[in-house]
Amino acid sequence: MPRYAQLVMGPAGAGKSTYVHTVEQHYNVLHRKVHCINLDPAAEFFRYEVQCDIRELISVDDVMEDSELKFGPNGGLVFCMEYLINNTEWLDECLGAVEDDYFIIDCPGQIELYTHMDTMSRFIKTLESWGIRVCAVYLLDSQFLVEPSKFIAGMCSALSAMVQLQLPHVNVLTKIDLLSAKDKDNLDRWLDPSQLTLEGILTKTSNKRHANLSNALCKLLDDYSLVHFVPLNIEDEDSIGDLCLQIDLMLQINEDAEPRGPADLQDGDTESGFGDETT
Repeated sequence: MPRYAQLVMGPAGAGKSTYVHTVEQHYNVLHRKVHCINLDPAAEFFRYEVQCDIRELISVDDVMEDSELKFGPNGGLVFCMEYLINNTEWLDECLGAVEDDYFIIDCPGQIELYTHMDTMSRFIKTLESWGIRVCAVYLLDSQFLVEPSKFIAGMCSALSAMVQLQLPHVNVLTKIDLLSAKDKDNLDRWLDPSQLTLEGILTKTSNKRHANLSNALCKLLDDYSLVHFVPLNIEDEDSIGDLCLQIDLMLQINEDAEPRGPADLQDGDTESGFGDETT
């Protein structure tokens, strides 16, 4: 059976580490074992149980302190990711070779790694060569809804990542629980926004000198018709479950799962604990 992996991406502050911890806890309740991987060489704190941590191989501090390299934080992070790509035997040994493993990979928040550099594309090809089926989970902070121009920029970066990585892909609006009641009421129009919706909002909030550019960006997003969002409220178990089910479907986990009888289920488990299939 294949192995599976979520690549959790998005801008810094989008809630990637919180997402990994939340999904880990959700799957634990369903008695589904997942392995959390930290690929952020500048990470300082996360709450999930980590199986592989890139900082054991190399960290941004190591690179910045090297007097010969003389990299800053951004250059140091890119160097660390390139170093990982050139030393994948470390990750291969760390991941092991157990069938049906499920990895949730917490990636750095440097957008250029996904939008126009080939670093992550090469990393994905490595995972696929190990028999790991990969999908992309792109997170965007729902607080961007407060400023429509930021939301458009976020949509463009999500689209760029989709085109660059060529993976089964889901875009997630995080921190829904932090939205005001008014913004929650208007949330639906942001999940699958049309060109007219985007143009109407930008017309009211953007500089008129940028109207043609704004309209062109809205048309681009509408023409591709690829950027849709799934809302995630980490305080709502149904919201978490709906997103996890969608990711299971993308990874085709249901199709690979072995049929299970009542004797195979642990206490408190249900048939929906793997892929939410019912009989």
